[in-house]
Amino acid sequence: MKIAVVGIGYVGLSLSVLLAQDNEVSAVDIIQNKVDLINNRVSPIADRGIKEFMDTKSLHLTATTDGRVAYKNADYVIISTPTNYNEERNYFDTSSVESVINAIVLVNPLATIVIKSTVPIGFTKKISKKYPCANIMFSPEFLREGNALYDNQYPSRIIVGITKNNDKMVKKAKEFSNLLQKCAMKANVPICCMNSTEAEAVKLFANTYLALRVSFFNELDTYACVRGLDTKSIIEGIGLDPRIGNYYNNPSFGYGGYCLPKDTKQLLADYDDVPQKLISAIVEANETRIDFIAEHIINERPNIVGIYRLVTKSGSDNIRNSSIQGVIKRLKSKDIKVVIFEPIINNKTFLRCKVIKDLNKFKQICDIIVANRIHQEIEDVFYKVFTRDLYFID
Repeated sequence: MKIAVVGIGYVGLSLSVLLAQDNEVSAVDIIQNKVDLINNRVSPIADRGIKEFMDTKSLHLTATTDGRVAYKNADYVIISTPTNYNEERNYFDTSSVESVINAIVLVNPLATIVIKSTVPIGFTKKISKKYPCANIMFSPEFLREGNALYDNQYPSRIIVGITKNNDKMVKKAKEFSNLLQKCAMKANVPICCMNSTEAEAVKLFANTYLALRVSFFNELDTYACVRGLDTKSIIEGIGLDPRIGNYYNNPSFGYGGYCLPKDTKQLLADYDDVPQKLISAIVEANETRIDFIAEHIINERPNIVGIYRLVTKSGSDNIRNSSIQGVIKRLKSKDIKVVIFEPIINNKTFLRCKVIKDLNKFKQICDIIVANRIHQEIEDVFYKVFTRDLYFID
């Protein structure tokens, strides 16, 4: 099978190396450096599984910036380009997805197009009407940054949404599902074929529920802090109820990263004239938590606050929309001096804060070290550390 994958981020690259075990895969991206790295079998993103595959596996994988060449003979074209949330329009920016679909249809109208990018509910149905002769489906991804390949090898489920209720699209949906299942390490993965609009809803509601769970345990922690209670005891007590479970319950400074902030806002926008209270509360709760964390630090009246890492989780190289950035902005608004230790940043400043590369110097000059997650390299100055990380896990 010949497959083109457009967009070499966590989703696109993990799918590319996964499918390249048994298929001819062309990975397409507009950034030449990414393309060059992949062609030299070097991963441009931080993911241990992807690195191991590229180091040890015999992959039928090439990368290119010329999408037309990749699309021309492809049986499937998977789109995993960014769909950032536009705050002014209250809508995902789907222009990159639409541009790729237009290019594919011009070069190879017989290709089956699989949208992996997160899109608003109803997008696939709408774009399919614009290109009535194209074969377009939506298949949501459920990956963690830093563990994207692992999550493709051991998927919780495979969901494919189609817009045409005909035998051809049903067959294509099954074929694509089987491609993913064949390359997975996990046997008997649940496969769901549904309408594309429902599949889009699955993605946004799943991520919003995860944001809800993060927000719930964060607000539990806020209550415990204000009332002088032991957060960990409360969490462990309620987690023994099997309906709740003792997982995904480690307090933080708020949910962040690439997916949860934008997906919750898009779902809220999709409600539009639909009655709701909970969805908007989830979005607002995250801001309230960041306010609480920042206020706690401000009340300590520190001279210099050190921010230990901006990345959203260990093993990740993504700092986009990390909750700690909201804390930094609030501290800066109170004229508190803030310095940052973040090895992946090459610039000397970030958010008007000095970036310090020397960890020892960083630890020495800071009155308080703010860490969303604890790491062993700051354990020697734990007396300076402010965190809500109770379990020392992501």
